[in-house]
Parts: sequence; C-alpha cells; structure tokens
Amino acid sequence: MHEAVARKAGLSGTDHKYLGFLMEKGQMTAGELSTLTGLTTGAVTGLIDRFEKKNLVKRQYAEDDRRKVFIVPDTPTIMALLVPLYKEFRSKSEKLIASFSDEEAKIIEAYFLKAIDIMNETTNQLNNK
Repeated sequence: MHEAVARKAGLSGTDHKYLGFLMEKGQMTAGELSTLTGLTTGAVTGLIDRFEKKNLVKRQYAEDDRRKVFIVPDTPTIMALLVPLYKEFRSKSEKLIASFSDEEAKIIEAYFLKAIDIMNETTNQLNNK
C-alpha cells in the first residue's frame, strides 16, 4: 500500500519512507539522516536533491557554522501531497478501531507497543553486529 501511495505521490517507496522520517523527526543534518536511514552520505545527498526538486524540503545553513546544513521538511507541502492519498484508508481505519471494545483496544495497543519494542531491539542488534 505504501509503495502504491508513493507512486501516486511521484516518489519511490523508500523515498516515501525517508520523507516520513523527516516529518516525524523534523529538521536534521544530512549526517543525521544518513545515520537514521543507513544510507551513505552520497545517497542522502541524492535523496535531498530529489526532495528539493519537488519542494518537499529545503536546505538551511546554520547561523553559527555555514558548513552545517539542516534539511527542513516543508510540512504544508508534504501534507498537501500525501493527506488526500491516505484519506479513505484513514477513514476506514478509524471505523475499524471504533468497532473494538475498550478492552479489545487495550489488548491491541499492548500488542503493538510490545511489537515495536521487539522491532527496535532487533534493529539495534542488527546495527551493532
């Protein structure tokens, strides 16, 4: 589904995912984005160039050190691009969640929180090997 949304938005699936990182974390340096994604700095430069061409991010130089560049997501532009593509999915998901009792919802929430912990633990183990 995310790959299909990405294509409709004119992005690759991985670019869509990395754009999500920028939306979630906010502005960051290219080095920070490289660390977060596991991409080389050269690949991150290409990624930023592609996002900039679509006006999804801008490069902003640090006032105290012009060598340091922050990648700043253009949230309104990104939201205008992606929100319409998720509208129906979001609506159906909200109806699905509302169909569960409070007790069922707590169980589902507990599962996902624990599953995320396991995924983060596994990711950290793989990154440190």
